[in-house]
Amino acid sequence: MQNIVIFDMDGTLIDSKKDITISVNHVRNVHYSLEPLSEDFIVEAINKEVRNLPELFYGTQEYHKKDMLVFEAHYEEQCVKSPYLYSGIQEILDALKKANVKLSVATNAPTKFAKRMLSSLSVEHYFDVIIGADAVSHSKPSPEMLYRILEHYEYDKTKDKAMMIGDNSKDILSAQNANIDSLFATWGFSSETDLKNKVDKPHEILSIVL
Repeated sequence: MQNIVIFDMDGTLIDSKKDITISVNHVRNVHYSLEPLSEDFIVEAINKEVRNLPELFYGTQEYHKKDMLVFEAHYEEQCVKSPYLYSGIQEILDALKKANVKLSVATNAPTKFAKRMLSSLSVEHYFDVIIGADAVSHSKPSPEMLYRILEHYEYDKTKDKAMMIGDNSKDILSAQNANIDSLFATWGFSSETDLKNKVDKPHEILSIVL
């Protein structure tokens, strides 16, 4: 039997909101001469289930290629400057790995940034698969990323266990759509309070998974 845990990244494993905010505001300044947005506004916008981020961030109806290119060029350098692991994450990754739990990451961030950030924090080696939204046709809440990870493990629902852990309703919905269990991490970016199967501290994950 395999025990598989799939983590979201931003707001679940790491706090990256400072760098995301700096790079969004860089695009606003360079292309639109707009005043900077707050971290709270940007995090809330990112975590909305339905939203138009280009409109919220840049006042455009669609994400222009020039904005994407400037954001990605800036964020590639910025993304490793300020992120940090949430308190307790390092310890639970150690414990899960020692217990032979299979660990992977499914994030709506681009894969190259996810790998760069997790590597900079010295935790990339814990994960068998790190997959971002650029590697699939549909991001979370689609189950596509989770299916890719489960296929990697040759997951058999009759004998294996699998769980998604994230801080957003999109993470929980992706798990439901993939027909696996989920845990909602309340320490992350989302302010949602009506989701079930919550954990308030990372160490609580151990008693549920192990």
